[in-house]
Amino acid sequence: MKRRSFIKTSAAGLVAPTALVSNDSKPIKNRVRKPIAISTWNHGLPANDAAMSILRQNGSALDAVEVGVRVPEADPESQSVGYGGRPDKDGHVTLDACIMDSFGNAGAVAFLRDIKHPISVARKVMEQTDHVMLVGKGAKKFALAYGFEEENLLTKKSRDEWLRWKEDHSIKDSWGPNEEHDTISTLAIDNNGDMAGACTTSGMAYKIHGRVGDSPLIGAGMYVDNDIGAVGATGKGEEVIKTCGSFLVVELMRQGYSAMDACHEAVQRIIQKHTEKVKFQIAYIALRKDGDIGYAGIQDGFQYALFKDNQNKLYDVKGIG
Repeated sequence: MKRRSFIKTSAAGLVAPTALVSNDSKPIKNRVRKPIAISTWNHGLPANDAAMSILRQNGSALDAVEVGVRVPEADPESQSVGYGGRPDKDGHVTLDACIMDSFGNAGAVAFLRDIKHPISVARKVMEQTDHVMLVGKGAKKFALAYGFEEENLLTKKSRDEWLRWKEDHSIKDSWGPNEEHDTISTLAIDNNGDMAGACTTSGMAYKIHGRVGDSPLIGAGMYVDNDIGAVGATGKGEEVIKTCGSFLVVELMRQGYSAMDACHEAVQRIIQKHTEKVKFQIAYIALRKDGDIGYAGIQDGFQYALFKDNQNKLYDVKGIG
């Protein structure tokens, strides 16, 4: 084939998929104008309460999701988020978080140590810099410069469990697929119909020092498109990263999927990539622009908390794996 013919053929092949996406796109025209908050897991109940306290005062969705996830970040009994989180294999609690507003602005921190509220540091990154993500020592230096306090986040309970794990690595044998990484993602719509999302975690228990999961990655652990909807993920972060999970769910909703169908499709794509039965957990929550709610998980045991119409309830989700 001559070079000119090859170029023409290649160009034609690139145009077709773009046209298909454009033709199938179905923007969400209707918007709900009453506050809604949805979060992953049972620690989503107090997160929703805090978020709704902002929304009821006509506060922004951005303020709501930040205030919401700060609750489990500060709770020592929530061993997968912030203070009291389970450490990595070397005994260090390292935190990941991201936040995104209705304008498409985003901020994130990863591999952050000794700072209780990584979500608030992530927001500072978004609002005070032209960057999206800071990591490790740089993120901590930034946090201290903005007045965040350095403190030990490893509680006695989490330290004792880690010491037992170090003995023979058997402590996880009694854990189910939902006990190793219960990230919190919170999504909200405010009275103006604007959306925001936040995601924060201490990551996988006893991970390799330096590991970063999906939670601080925009489009993986969380994603917001104010014209379409917002999505948050939880579970084995590596699998979410490899499928750009939250972005995928938003794009499926853009193509006309309901929030529920979009979550199910994203989970099914992960399942289909494995030849053997999947034993880990991946779950999504979705909040569409018009107030439509979606959720799906691979395994039984996933829960989400929904605050809507003056009721804050926790729901069990049956796995589809």
